[in-house]
Amino acid sequence: MANVLVADDNRQIASVIMEYLRKEGHTPHYAADGQEALAMFRRINPDAVLLDVMMPKLDGFAVCREIRSVSGVPVIMVTARGEDFERIMGLDIGADDYIVKPFSPSELMARLRAVMRRMSHSLSGKKLLSIGQMQLDMDSYEVKVRGNSVLLTKKEVEILYTLASYPGKVFSRDNLLQSLWGYDYEGDTRTVDTHIKRLRAKLDAHEPLGFEIKTIWGVGYKLEAAGDEE
Repeated sequence: MANVLVADDNRQIASVIMEYLRKEGHTPHYAADGQEALAMFRRINPDAVLLDVMMPKLDGFAVCREIRSVSGVPVIMVTARGEDFERIMGLDIGADDYIVKPFSPSELMARLRAVMRRMSHSLSGKKLLSIGQMQLDMDSYEVKVRGNSVLLTKKEVEILYTLASYPGKVFSRDNLLQSLWGYDYEGDTRTVDTHIKRLRAKLDAHEPLGFEIKTIWGVGYKLEAAGDEE
């Protein structure tokens, strides 16, 4: 099925997670600290990562940032602390999901299946998109405008890819939450607004783009190519 990197300095918890992964048909790989996790990530190129936050040498946030600089692989952060700011920070730096200890291993497996399904769905269409002056590559999660790289987070790339895949289609905030964060995401629609605001700010620095992300008041957002306005 999938190679899954389990990074957690608590070997007892890690052993339980790995046993459940084997039952699901996956092949687990274990790392006991952040530096080992990055080294193993580079070596095995896993299909998914289960990443503890509080680890020696490098914490999970630092590891996630490094992973996101080179890969869009699904990442679920696992932590004993569930403060909102940590959850938001984990998601903002590119984690796909966030689960707080103690948790049911069965729930963790369900969340893993969900993020892998979402990844498979998001990549089921064209992996290379070109609209206006922008080129978007979902294999590398790279966005360029007139050949110049635009530094976006994983979630910002996914939002842009979703909107650009269907120019002119209006996506409600709930549509975007459900497709990109998952049905069980505990946040609210303001999360979408925040990400759109940051995405626009980064893209605006590279104008002209040949398209615009427009707000449809009371509904959501759409990407409109230049010349398509009514």
